[in-house]
Amino acid sequence: MDYQYEQTSEIEALDSIYYGEMKILETEPFYKFCIPIMSEGYESAGEGLACQLTFTYTSKYPDELPLVEIENEENFGDVDKNQLLEHLIEQGNQNLGMVMVFTLVSAGQEWLNEKWDSIKKEKEERVLAKIRADEEAEQKRFEGTRVTVESFLAWRKQFENDLGIPAKREREGKDKNKLTGKELFLRDTTLNESDLKFLDDGDAVKVDESLFQDLDDLELSDDEDDEDYVPGQSGSESD
Repeated sequence: MDYQYEQTSEIEALDSIYYGEMKILETEPFYKFCIPIMSEGYESAGEGLACQLTFTYTSKYPDELPLVEIENEENFGDVDKNQLLEHLIEQGNQNLGMVMVFTLVSAGQEWLNEKWDSIKKEKEERVLAKIRADEEAEQKRFEGTRVTVESFLAWRKQFENDLGIPAKREREGKDKNKLTGKELFLRDTTLNESDLKFLDDGDAVKVDESLFQDLDDLELSDDEDDEDYVPGQSGSESD
């Protein structure tokens, strides 16, 4: 195979296909040139993926793969350009023995389109997921939280704790255990027995009658019978 002829013929064909886009960087010892590729919508909308494929012929191209480089990536972000390179090498191995640059450029273009479609789909799914989450949150805000027995009991316990009800109940319980005077009296039988004993002991109290004089032996003066009697004044001083 006349490798130089094959290579020169392909360069002429590529320059015609990608006129104004393809740039020849070197001609010696082998051709080195670059062709830009981009996903659909990149030029019109300013969105999408784009990069530059740089090819370098070898001495035995097309029986050998050309050297391929990926440069000037745009909007790749998390996109791994090595995946694109592996894809191009795989396509080249399937076309050994034939000029393949046009095939590789087309394969790279299609890869960018598929990758960008995947990226757009993921973005749309994230947007839709956020919209659904916002709608569900808004709906729950109006519906409120569904009440179960467990959630109600938990709420009531917390509510009572906030109001200090358990502590109040505990204090009331202690107060209920305190007995009134009447209850103490009825419960303590020794109090009844002490009163009864006091009554029983009353019969044993004796009075010494000798301490008192017979009222008949007392002499009362006539003055004391006088209604006008003033103690301490004798009868001679009266008017």
